[in-house]
Amino acid sequence: MKSFEQLRIVFFGTPDFAVASLKALVDAGANVVAVVTAPDKPAGRGKHPHASAVKGYAVANNLPLLQPEKMKETQFLEDLKNCQADLQVVVAFRMMPVVVWDMPPMGTLNVHGSLLPQYRGAAPINRTIMNGETVTGVTTFKLKHEIDTGDILLSQKIDILPEDNAGTLHDRLMEAGAELLVKTVKGLAAGTIEETPQDKIDAGALKNAPKIFKEDTFINWNSKVGEIHNFIRGLSPYPAAHTQLGERFVKIFSGEPKPMAVTATPGSFDTDHSTHLRFAASDGWYYVHEIQQEGKKRLDVVSFLRGFRG
Repeated sequence: MKSFEQLRIVFFGTPDFAVASLKALVDAGANVVAVVTAPDKPAGRGKHPHASAVKGYAVANNLPLLQPEKMKETQFLEDLKNCQADLQVVVAFRMMPVVVWDMPPMGTLNVHGSLLPQYRGAAPINRTIMNGETVTGVTTFKLKHEIDTGDILLSQKIDILPEDNAGTLHDRLMEAGAELLVKTVKGLAAGTIEETPQDKIDAGALKNAPKIFKEDTFINWNSKVGEIHNFIRGLSPYPAAHTQLGERFVKIFSGEPKPMAVTATPGSFDTDHSTHLRFAASDGWYYVHEIQQEGKKRLDVVSFLRGFRG
């Protein structure tokens, strides 16, 4: 049995969420023998190649880097095999074929931003808030064929605060996930972790977290204002909740639900052109705090109303 420092680890990840976990492993003294991330992508007006956040960290810390276009490329599989990894770690990465995740003798573990088996899928952070949950967490588990269904290693609960949105919860789960990852790898090295099949966990009715597309972001003003508030929080700051304001579309990032009797048609809006902009819902008004017109800057509602002529 190898110690934590002796384990040869290959890390897979792309966005900022993954950087925290990679950094935690390196800071803890883990032997990260390679980092796998997405190829550079054109970005900005000049369409210049843009490196992932994980690549930026790997380069800055002199970690060997692999950027395969496809996960089944012969050269990539050969390079990966040559790493002689004992364990692979995946955080916020694309789907992986069996030939990749089944390669190391200790398997491949994943850090997921929910308390599995709840909220399997690509958007657990958004979906938990959108559904009005008050508790979520992070889970480490072993990869298997079906997405997010592998045996659970460790988990940690995190409260969802009333003031949380997807952005603030993302940051707290990112740090918690990094800490849990190090604890998990150390436990695997020491042989102190017992894997738990997800079907052995009584989690009640399961809720999924499918990827969010633009058509999923439009506000249903026929809903209750509390549900609308959770919907907006769960999509803020990205991709943001959308709605129509007169003849234009806008994004709403934050606001305040005020339940009350209303006679206005849900989705209609009311403003004094100075201090407030509110939308009618089925059981009250939703007062907008931050808003962005397409092609414009994100503004507080007072600044927005200075230039609004609706």
